[in-house]
Amino acid sequence: MVKYTHVAEEVRIPEGVDVTVDGLKVTVRGPKGELTRDFSHARGIIIRLDEDEEGKKIVVETFFANRRQKALVGTIASHIENMVTGVTKGYRYKLRIVFSHFPMTVKVQGDKVVIENFLGEKAPRVAKIMPGVTVKVQKNDVIVEGIDIEAVGQTAANIELATKVKDRDRRVFIDGIYIYEKGVAE
Repeated sequence: MVKYTHVAEEVRIPEGVDVTVDGLKVTVRGPKGELTRDFSHARGIIIRLDEDEEGKKIVVETFFANRRQKALVGTIASHIENMVTGVTKGYRYKLRIVFSHFPMTVKVQGDKVVIENFLGEKAPRVAKIMPGVTVKVQKNDVIVEGIDIEAVGQTAANIELATKVKDRDRRVFIDGIYIYEKGVAE
């Protein structure tokens, strides 16, 4: 026997944010910029723009849902929520430059972060900055900002990964660049 299951999630759209839905492609425009995301991989999911007395909202829903589709509805709703937060407030990750043996220098050159003198190495280590992300170095802090949470997180991860210590005792060689704070930039 097939059970009729309808799963739906709503995402409220604040004032000053414009959303367009074209099939499974969602575009969100706000004061900080524009983000577009294609959810065409999600079979059986419906994304539609709706309006009620409280304001505009996006409804993500599916009918005759199995476990995977139920999870997919929540995931897509969360992605759209992150897009709305990104174009209204933005995201910021903070990383700390830590060294005990060799003083390293961190510079931003174009779309790369260059880390020199890491553990006394002659060759610099390089981390890629994703498009749409800005990186600033302030004393012992690296600040990564942008409107796309995935690009900001990936850039911070690239910087952290570039200073990964291999073949040494992590308790002694604590040198590196580490994420210590992440969240919404006000």
